[in-house]
Amino acid sequence: MTLREAIHLVGVTGGIGCGKSEVCRILSSLGCKVFNADNVAKQIQEEDADVIAGMKKLFGDDIYHKNGTARLLPDRKKIAQIVFSDEKKLQALNNLIHPKVFAAFERAKESVCETEKKVLVKEAAILFEAGGTKGLDEIVVVAADFDVRLERLKQAGMEESQIRSRMQSQWSQEELIKRADFVIYNNSSLESLKAQTESVLEKILA
Repeated sequence: MTLREAIHLVGVTGGIGCGKSEVCRILSSLGCKVFNADNVAKQIQEEDADVIAGMKKLFGDDIYHKNGTARLLPDRKKIAQIVFSDEKKLQALNNLIHPKVFAAFERAKESVCETEKKVLVKEAAILFEAGGTKGLDEIVVVAADFDVRLERLKQAGMEESQIRSRMQSQWSQEELIKRADFVIYNNSSLESLKAQTESVLEKILA
């Protein structure tokens, strides 16, 4: 049996404020290994010399600053303000980062056989938009009503105009749901979310 045949690859995505990270935490507690593509992308922006050079070329040398730390960090707030209002800049950033994330995901597969479930979950905010669904066995979309998402994000400190801008830069929830193998609705309690997530995992492994 090959490595690919021995493991199960599951993508988890959803619009901002839907709670995909909470679903992935639950999956992790159930024995799945989680690869957080967004966190890996952030790490690459901080550590990969080629990406750092590309970021500076794209946004200017002053896009990196120490911000009270010993090393240079990208100004993520400024980058977000730029790319979410400039589609060409967003595409250029994605072209710079995503090949590195894909390579990291390939490396992550090798450690999955050590886990009980032999499931590797790829968590990504723009899984479809970035072409990150290639080779995955199932796609799980986490969904929530607009008002629920808006309130969660406001409580997290985001302005409504910023929230709407982020939402508009992502695929619509309706489009994500149409492409999903499984949908988890996160409109109510954590207990409901856990029950739905457990049910979806059971169906995936059946």
